[in-house]
Amino acid sequence: MKRLLRTLMIVSATTLVVGVFATNPTSAAPRDFPRPAALERDVAFWMRIYSEVGTDAGLLHDTRNLAIVYEITKIPTGLSSRARERHTDKRKKHYKTILRKLAKGKRSGLTKEEKRVLALFGDDVSNSTLKTAASRMRFQLGQANKFRAGIIRSGAYKPFILTNLREMNLPLEIANLPHVESSYTPSVYSRVGAAGLWQFTRSTGRRFMQVDHVVDERLDPYRASLAAARLLEQNFRVTGSWPLAITAYNHGASGMRRAARKLGTKDITRIVRDYRSRTFGFASRNFYVEFLAANAVASNPDFYFGPLVLDQPIVFDTIDMPYYAKPSQLATAIGVDRATLKEANPALRPSVWRGSKHIPKGFSLRVPRAALPRPLGQGIAALPKNQQHARQTRDSNYVVRRGDTLSTIAQRHHVGVSQLVALNGLKSRNRIRIGQKIKLPPDAAKPKTATASYKPAKKSSRVAITPATLPESGFYTVQRGDNLTHIADRFGLSVAQLVALNELRSRNRIGVGQRLRVTARAASEAAEATPTVKNHPDAEAVLSPARSASLSPSPSDFADAEILGDAGSANAGAIDPGLAASDESPTEPSPGLLADPSDYTVASNGTVLVQTNETLGHYAEWLGLRTSRLRKINGLRFEEPVVVQQRLRLDFSQVTPEDFERIRIEYHRSLQEAFFAEWEIEGTLIHRVGPGDSLWILSTRRFDVPIWLLRQYNPDVNLDALSTGTKLTVPQLRQRDAETGATGSVARNAAAAAG
Repeated sequence: MKRLLRTLMIVSATTLVVGVFATNPTSAAPRDFPRPAALERDVAFWMRIYSEVGTDAGLLHDTRNLAIVYEITKIPTGLSSRARERHTDKRKKHYKTILRKLAKGKRSGLTKEEKRVLALFGDDVSNSTLKTAASRMRFQLGQANKFRAGIIRSGAYKPFILTNLREMNLPLEIANLPHVESSYTPSVYSRVGAAGLWQFTRSTGRRFMQVDHVVDERLDPYRASLAAARLLEQNFRVTGSWPLAITAYNHGASGMRRAARKLGTKDITRIVRDYRSRTFGFASRNFYVEFLAANAVASNPDFYFGPLVLDQPIVFDTIDMPYYAKPSQLATAIGVDRATLKEANPALRPSVWRGSKHIPKGFSLRVPRAALPRPLGQGIAALPKNQQHARQTRDSNYVVRRGDTLSTIAQRHHVGVSQLVALNGLKSRNRIRIGQKIKLPPDAAKPKTATASYKPAKKSSRVAITPATLPESGFYTVQRGDNLTHIADRFGLSVAQLVALNELRSRNRIGVGQRLRVTARAASEAAEATPTVKNHPDAEAVLSPARSASLSPSPSDFADAEILGDAGSANAGAIDPGLAASDESPTEPSPGLLADPSDYTVASNGTVLVQTNETLGHYAEWLGLRTSRLRKINGLRFEEPVVVQQRLRLDFSQVTPEDFERIRIEYHRSLQEAFFAEWEIEGTLIHRVGPGDSLWILSTRRFDVPIWLLRQYNPDVNLDALSTGTKLTVPQLRQRDAETGATGSVARNAAAAAG
């Protein structure tokens, strides 16, 4: 009876919350976040999870119809994670047995519990429905105590978030999304590597923040909140709907655009109920209704939890570090203890606090004003000159990351390749692997400071981890950073031989993605040299095609991760260990590409849309075919280029569509990660296309933004046929300084007029 009364109170509260929408600035506004009647059962389910059931219990329920809850499963105290799992599995088995029994048509002589289970489905339920239900049972851990604690914590950060949302003219309800993601906990990592209050993955976070082994701004609740607002603003821009934009936070902008296109609607109810995709699982399908539920509970916390005393915002003094410094010495000069300094600057990684790295120059240091014995600037100036360092602490080791070669590592640290080969006992200067630890000589210098503007044609760093192996055809695909000298040396040729083999007009002009003959036997394939994509100048930003051998995440992606446990909700939010939310692991559908609205999937008819930086040669390599085969099935003439957004038919006789998608996504992920290792999005501007404007001119001369990134921010604009007056959204970029990080970056297009 008490459970029933509590459930009725939640249903009644739903009506109450609707009544206060107009007066509560952080409650769901139907204009931005509609709450369809058809989704109320789902919202009510998550409201129970957030306000009624604690982490000592959970709901055993149907995955499709959340109104079907078999029981509140209590978790005995003191059990290990494995024992907790066995306990819930036992309860699942109990109800599966009942459902299978009912599915055989038994309707008489039922036990009291069997009658109760049958009643959950209604009198006219079919045997097949009951049989299906037995296979889609799920356990969802309660979160009420965590949600309550999150509301208390939110008091410290929510005022800042709301102010920022107002300044960006974004819905204020977004401030309640961290309740879904992290229970408003700024310091956590999920088991899939997402971090902080807003649970950014490493690659998505690097679009907007500094994320490395010295500074991880995903853990800074203020920087991360700005980044989340920019990501959600972009999600809304490319999906055109706030329900889709919120769901895209979990499933990706490309995934939501694909769902809307497949169903021919942006209606969130239709998408939640009817969209089918191997990556649109329980987590993605429930993300919007979870947000609505969290918003409802957080908008009226006293009703659910009684009077609460919220944490108060901390008033900080902030200063950009004018030098490098050890944290202990700096704390002494400022007049605060080291623990206070560490707590106020969560973005500084363990490498700083254990002394292997200095607090970086340019880092925005934050100190609670109440803890300061004197103005922060005076304390910074008081540090003895011999403790003010001009450079970062040198690395004794370097962990190989995606995009590295031995030559780029040597160049970065001002040492010779031969030194690294000898010091590390390498058998080949051409074979290093992601995650490998490379010893550096004691006199190795820090990386050079990044240049002030992005000039892709002049870049010299190669992206491939190991050089491309020579294919049987005798062709080599040009990679970012290649020149003819490098390629000739690699394959034992002279530059003159390479020029002659490929009938090159100039030894100084080759394009990324271009296929070059590197052996005489490749001459018979000359007619199949891959043409470039239309608007090829953008291909200067291309990485080498990804290989299946490098599909797994880089170990360096998680090198600094403090994994605290399983996800606490159906999404990728992280909370305490032992609070495994369910038996369905959250997944990121397109790792590293959640902020990319491009469609990288294979259609059911075996076709794909050509995306920027892709060529017929890429497809042939990823499919294990020759380009002649792809030309034939698409009716393409020799040297006829493929065009961005053109639909091509592919041959999957050697590679499955799923493997092709993974390789293709990894290729673009590598491209984007390399770019955002150097550049950060700090905002957008609107430009109206004027006479004489072209995509190439806007990209390279006016705004200095890669074409692929312009396409991401303008997915519904035909950039290849711009007309005067068209409005374009242009991302504003700044370059990360090699030593200071994002805070010391240089504006990339600050001088560009908004138009």
